[in-house]
Amino acid sequence: MHAPDNQRYKATVNPEPEKTLLGMDRRELVCLMQASGEPTYRATQLAEAVYRQRLNSVEEISTIPLELRSQLIEKGFSVGLPQIEKKFQSQDGTVRYLIAFTDGQTVETVWMPEGDDGEAGDGSEAGETPESPSRPWDRATICISSQVGCAVDCQFCLTALLGVKRNLTAGEIVGQVCTVLRDRNVSPPEDRTNLVFMGMGEPFLNYDNFIKAARLLAEGVGIPESRMTVSTAGIVPRVVDFGREPIRPKLAISLNASNNDLRTQLMPINRKWSLETLMAAAREFPLRKRERITFEYVLLNAVNDAPENAREVVGLLRGIRAKVNLIAFNSGPGVPFSTPPQEKVLAFQSILTKAGIPAFVRRPRGRDIFAACGQLKRTVEIATAPER
Repeated sequence: MHAPDNQRYKATVNPEPEKTLLGMDRRELVCLMQASGEPTYRATQLAEAVYRQRLNSVEEISTIPLELRSQLIEKGFSVGLPQIEKKFQSQDGTVRYLIAFTDGQTVETVWMPEGDDGEAGDGSEAGETPESPSRPWDRATICISSQVGCAVDCQFCLTALLGVKRNLTAGEIVGQVCTVLRDRNVSPPEDRTNLVFMGMGEPFLNYDNFIKAARLLAEGVGIPESRMTVSTAGIVPRVVDFGREPIRPKLAISLNASNNDLRTQLMPINRKWSLETLMAAAREFPLRKRERITFEYVLLNAVNDAPENAREVVGLLRGIRAKVNLIAFNSGPGVPFSTPPQEKVLAFQSILTKAGIPAFVRRPRGRDIFAACGQLKRTVEIATAPER
């Protein structure tokens, strides 16, 4: 039995705020320096050290005076980088990180290196010339979590089995990226890095922290908003708000069903915001030049993968500048669905493309280490050994 909407989707409370530099924007850093009797250019030095150099401690910030470093430490400030508790490597090069925060909570973050085979992990543009032929990848995607667990309860997703513990702070969201970049020795924008807010949690149920994190990632870390994508299960009021943001990633909507009855079975959130409401918001969404809304559709064998379902999707997307990412279900313990055969996936794709809708079959990444779409559940006891 599902809890009432006003309880199930209520934003969870963050822990008591820590004094961390990670998560502070330029205005906050300026205020901190002014309160310390320092010139405002020190804020720029701090931002550079935290977001670009990704230093691990205040002691390491050698661009500011020793006296200021000591003062920050005495006041209880730290950089605030989260710690890597465990990491596992897939046969395809994907790495699943178990990231730990100071209150003992953990989330998962996924690193997906991409070769020059024209296939991008998030369905984005591909086929470009490799930037560094000497290394085994020319671009990479980091999949970021926005909450500890998730409240949306999609029936085919392992994360739903966790429930939701709390929201992540903006610093904790950005910290996942900084920790992975530091571990992989990668420096955007020189190293082409994509970000997808598609890990644990519903970003639009942690909207303010997500938006602040996206801004810090663009302005601080140096990853353009055009290389970020956020996925929502369909929190319609926030879709409207998102369209007004001055800095915003690309929008992806997790669709997964072709009619209201089926979507309500698979995604209980459809009771609160129906397909009609969601599609109306998508039609009104202010797209930039050459931009499309991505609709993600997890194909479940003998549930939502029939030709009739594909034809209904065509009807839903009529009039929307859209593309579709088809995801063959990634199985996991405790989830009662199976993966459709390849011929059904291709038949579904063919119906969409013949109707003029760009449709792509997303290549599964990290299935063997529970790092693929819908598999994130802080799984530690797996057969695959930790990364070598």
